[in-house]
Amino acid sequence: MTAPVEGFSKFTKAEKITWLANNYTSNPEETKKLLKRYWNSDAQLQQLHDEFIENTITNYYLPLGVAPNFLINDQLHVIPMAIEESSVVAAVSKAAKFWLPRGGFKTKVISTEKIGQVHFMFRGDPKKLQGFFDKIQPILIKDAAPITKNMDKRGGGVTKITLRDCTNDLPNYYQLHCCFETLDAMGANFINSCLEQFATTLKRESQRYEPFTETEKAIEVVMSILSNYVPNCLVKAEVSCPVDQLTLSKKVTPQVFAEKMVRAIQIAKVAPYRAVTHNKGIMNGIDAVVIATGNDFRAVEAGVHAYAAKDGQYTSLTHAKVAAGTFSFWIEIPLALGTVGGLTKLHPLVKLALEILGKPSAKELMQIVAVAGLAQNFAAVSSLVTTGIQEGHMKMHLMNILNQLGANAEEKKKLVAHFKTNTVTHSAAAAAFEKLKNKE
Repeated sequence: MTAPVEGFSKFTKAEKITWLANNYTSNPEETKKLLKRYWNSDAQLQQLHDEFIENTITNYYLPLGVAPNFLINDQLHVIPMAIEESSVVAAVSKAAKFWLPRGGFKTKVISTEKIGQVHFMFRGDPKKLQGFFDKIQPILIKDAAPITKNMDKRGGGVTKITLRDCTNDLPNYYQLHCCFETLDAMGANFINSCLEQFATTLKRESQRYEPFTETEKAIEVVMSILSNYVPNCLVKAEVSCPVDQLTLSKKVTPQVFAEKMVRAIQIAKVAPYRAVTHNKGIMNGIDAVVIATGNDFRAVEAGVHAYAAKDGQYTSLTHAKVAAGTFSFWIEIPLALGTVGGLTKLHPLVKLALEILGKPSAKELMQIVAVAGLAQNFAAVSSLVTTGIQEGHMKMHLMNILNQLGANAEEKKKLVAHFKTNTVTHSAAAAAFEKLKNKE
């Protein structure tokens, strides 16, 4: 391509595909066929997907699986998970099955506070700014009332606004630090609308505040935006059982297994290189449920990883201990989720996922998602301290390798049987496949 494209967003879908295929792919006709193969045959459903974002050319599929046997607060759940990585659904299912007869998972929501900020510059006397803020606090709330009216009726809304002096970090920099309760909504649009109204009020009232000089009246609002760091929107999930019930491995005794689990978590607490991979495994479980339920996994990821570094060093999100003969394993994480708004009313599979979960409230979904993360971490660390991660993971990955090699159904059946007693690697699978083909 030798020149930028003009007006691309105004092209029809067919025109976009033709332009893209002709200019950026080696086989335009095959590209067009590939993209159309992933369109939904239901035109109305396809239009719905097309309108989720701009410049849609096709659908990008992820497998949607389910993990059964999750006993959470004495209630049985099947958890839907959308993810492409081999072994994740199998791992959480295995953990759920293990903990089912041992009391299952216990969870509780600690807090649900969400945060937004108006970032602004003020050049003047900080004491006068504090006096100004004290005066306009009720005006801020009053001016935002048309936005918060419905949320207020449901028991949510703006819970607190404070003025923060950040001039030690950046000259003249201040914040309106605002706390919200958004109930079953994730609340991003609600929070941002409130913040933009606060900014409007802030600028308007500064012009009327007589004690300010002309320079002080010229408050500069830089931006008004919610924060995805939600350290006070917390949920805890845990499992525990007598040590002698930790019969997961024939290679180690329950006592040794418990010691190894605790030691592995201790390592993830003090070693950031390990902690990042440790927490990535947790997010395998969390993200899969967040995606399946139509929530924003990027926001969740950002908030969770920031929380992992809240004390100045990146560390493990899970914890383990043995006390009085009992093994305990738990997680405490921030999760800002919603079960109304966004894709929850639009995407048919999101609606189905929420129905499978029993149409949970946002608080209930927080607990389910935390359990998925804890289960995935328990399964991963269990494998690491006993058989090693590759044994189970590569057996699950085998089918991907066989599909890459072009194996048919009968060949897959024979090769899966072969690798029940042999180590799976890509080269080993390729060699076994080649040997099988030669026999045929």
